[in-house]
Amino acid sequence: MKGQNEKDQPTKRAISHWSEADRPREKMERLGAAALSDAELLAILIGSGAEGESAVELMKRLLIDCNNNLNTLGKRSIRELQRYRGIGPAKAITILAASELGKRRQATPPEEKPDLGSATAIYAYMHPRMQDLNIEEAWILLLNNRYRLIRDMRISSGGISETAVDLRIILKEALLAEATVIALCHNHPSNNAAPSRNDDQLTERVRKACDIMRIHFLDHLIITDGSYYSYREQGRI
Repeated sequence: MKGQNEKDQPTKRAISHWSEADRPREKMERLGAAALSDAELLAILIGSGAEGESAVELMKRLLIDCNNNLNTLGKRSIRELQRYRGIGPAKAITILAASELGKRRQATPPEEKPDLGSATAIYAYMHPRMQDLNIEEAWILLLNNRYRLIRDMRISSGGISETAVDLRIILKEALLAEATVIALCHNHPSNNAAPSRNDDQLTERVRKACDIMRIHFLDHLIITDGSYYSYREQGRI
């Protein structure tokens, strides 16, 4: 009879034996954090469960005892968490550290991203980075549809008179960041902001590429220490 009962009971398998689509880390990478349950997110933090119990199952059990309330979980002490088989000091501290971070995030106002919708705003943002360079660098600014900065990125660094820019890198980074607007900037170490023929050709290539990808090409700025040249302000975009 004992053997029959053991046979009837489902075997609990470690997360490493689950289908890859069901593993919390792989699921988060594929679908994003919002697609995971509280137990799955906590399972990622602790990494492993106990013998015969996966990390997800262990966290489900812990959450049930907390009435499935993360606020209640955050009030547990390290000693209380260690009463669960499979949770030692390191895992207990990790859980409470994550709870504290969540509390601090809730109390922190959102970061105000700079508005880079004009050439003067772009120049003010980029000038401190470029004013002392003795070689040319090219940067892209990835923006949302409100011209708020998503992130900036240096895409090339070259010689005294020019630098090579790969359009594929620009478009790849824009798509990865889900940017709907981009601006291109580069400096002239000569401190002469007048565009060269190569600058004109680069601007046209970027404009055409953005048109194909339906990304708004806001501007191309040539930055020097004290002045700038804007293709948008000059009516050339």
